[in-house]
Amino acid sequence: MEQENTRDKDFYWKLFKSTFLISTFTVGGGYVIVPLLKAKFVDEYHWLDDKETLTLVSVAQSAPGVVAVNAAIIMGYKMAGLRGAFCATFATVLPPLITLTIISYFYSFFASNHYMQIVLKGMQCGATALIIQVMYDLLKKQWSKKVAFPIMITLGTFIANYFFNFNMMYIVLVDALIGLFLLQDKKYE
Repeated sequence: MEQENTRDKDFYWKLFKSTFLISTFTVGGGYVIVPLLKAKFVDEYHWLDDKETLTLVSVAQSAPGVVAVNAAIIMGYKMAGLRGAFCATFATVLPPLITLTIISYFYSFFASNHYMQIVLKGMQCGATALIIQVMYDLLKKQWSKKVAFPIMITLGTFIANYFFNFNMMYIVLVDALIGLFLLQDKKYE
């Protein structure tokens, strides 16, 4: 891949450092880390554009595995080939490995400490607020397009699962078929 050869060592250090720091200070899983990666790679460094990032995140969410790692692999590969994918993935996985190693050594302290439980509850609130902010930003960007039908599908999916306890696999299958039919109709693209 020619893009892989044109990247200098400074690029890989920036990629590693920014991904490592984001992974280190992000609590809440892949859905929280993705907007932070977007802010760094799209808004600050301009390595990717908005639409491209949204597409890559969609692929990362649909692939099996951890969303944060999938996003790191896909975005790293898009920016710098295999080296970029390896660099971003290693930087994403390393902080949780270090954290879990430390916690495992002091498990009894963390499990019984009242203050640690309060800190973790606060982190959950922060992660929830970040996810809501990302949802709001995405909805605001997409509002100019025709979104009434996709919103109805989302609400219908929620109602079918939450209130009527339909099997989620059947709901996903029905949503996929609806999406397939929508792709046939060019007005929803």
